[in-house]
Amino acid sequence: MTSQSTAADRTSAADSAPLPGATIRLIALLVAAAFVVILNETIMSVALPDLMVEFEVTAATAQWLTTAFMLTMAVVIPFTGWMLVRLPLRTVFIIAMSTFTAGTVLASLAVVFPMLVAGRVVQAVGTAIMMPLLMTTVLNVVPADRRGRTMGVISIVIAVAPAIGPTVGGVVLDSLSWRWMFWSVLPIAVLALVAGGALIRNVTETREVPLDIFSGVLSALGFAGLIYGLSSIGEAAMGNALISPWIPVIVGALSLSVFVWRQLALKDNALLDVRAFASPTFTVALVLMLIAMMSLFGVLILLPIYMQQVLGSTTLEAGLVLLPGGLVMGVLGWFVGRLYDKVGPRPLIIPGSILASAGLWGMTTLGADSSLGMVVAFHVTLTVGLALLFSPLMTSALGSLPPHLYSHGSALLTTLQQVAAASGTALFITVMTLGQVAGAESGDELGAQMNGVHNALIAGAAISLITVVGVWFLRNTGQTEAPVAEALAEEAAEAEA
Repeated sequence: MTSQSTAADRTSAADSAPLPGATIRLIALLVAAAFVVILNETIMSVALPDLMVEFEVTAATAQWLTTAFMLTMAVVIPFTGWMLVRLPLRTVFIIAMSTFTAGTVLASLAVVFPMLVAGRVVQAVGTAIMMPLLMTTVLNVVPADRRGRTMGVISIVIAVAPAIGPTVGGVVLDSLSWRWMFWSVLPIAVLALVAGGALIRNVTETREVPLDIFSGVLSALGFAGLIYGLSSIGEAAMGNALISPWIPVIVGALSLSVFVWRQLALKDNALLDVRAFASPTFTVALVLMLIAMMSLFGVLILLPIYMQQVLGSTTLEAGLVLLPGGLVMGVLGWFVGRLYDKVGPRPLIIPGSILASAGLWGMTTLGADSSLGMVVAFHVTLTVGLALLFSPLMTSALGSLPPHLYSHGSALLTTLQQVAAASGTALFITVMTLGQVAGAESGDELGAQMNGVHNALIAGAAISLITVVGVWFLRNTGQTEAPVAEALAEEAAEAEA
């Protein structure tokens, strides 16, 4: 059979079998809830200066609003693989949205800074559960030949929500108090909780799986150590870190090594089944997606600094400049997903990797006298490339797994995204800081700032070349890899017997 006829067959199958109304309503509810909770991951970034004044804290202390959120996500997400196997779907959803709602209320009422951080931590618990819940549900209720377009919608949650978070935060702060960042999403969270409790039905099978506490401790030490260490590299470069960031990074790496060994020994009773990496497609697609996430989060942290400190833009202007790129990702997410169902990943990810890299290399030409229009143009180019990458890579990765690994694959993907986000932030901020220190010797403060930004963008652009090469190693299929799936399924059956 030719590739053209195969594509035609896939298109016909995808177009001839619409999803049931109940399935569409379930996915729509989960996507809306996930969008709201993920938006909160970056919405606070533009509010840090106001919070530093109100609570009388330093920048290093205020940064814990973001660091604590990522740390909590990294600790909780590995447990979601176990939760989604052990508990009914409806129960997991209620736990996630109840926790997120409680954290939102706590943060909005904060009278001291530790109370605000605590609210963010509670929010992060709900956020950590929601994304694996959404992806696992889609894999269970959506046929393989229609997953592309559905994952395209999910890519909006993963990429667009954090991308427009600073824009939403800037708009709110332009006329209202920072507390309205929480008050504005509270009614939506409550509505999603009520609707989910009434409409969601259990569409996944549950089974008795023991919770390995030792694995939980190892994963918490491992992922939290990596996230904390990577997030502290920028502070260390400025001389503000309490301890060397390499200490938690090394502790995290060692803990994860023991964690992986234990998961392989536990097999079907693993807290987080790392046998998903036996699928070459899952591994390659996941690595490529993580590199793309590093670029996204690195740019999200760097461009606002560049626009405000070098170009002299306001907080609102900086947020609005990033809005077109976020909207482009949202619009393209739907179309890219539908194209994936027709042509597979490679016709999308190859041009996507080139465009994303071109956007980053274009940003390296920005200077102290560049226009905001140039920033918009390069940022949109980057986001178009990322839109062509995210959905196909995510669908290929998770679609290559057998059903009993769906929840674990989703948890692995979401956990490592947090590591990638921290890595991207650490890379861009550290290189920028070192560039500032080197440029400061001339006595030109603005020039030193621009030197740091320029060096960071060059580093990000250079790393993007890995994706340009790596996309050629991904198979042009989103279907389950039969040999791997059969081997893992037989192993699971033997364990149950």
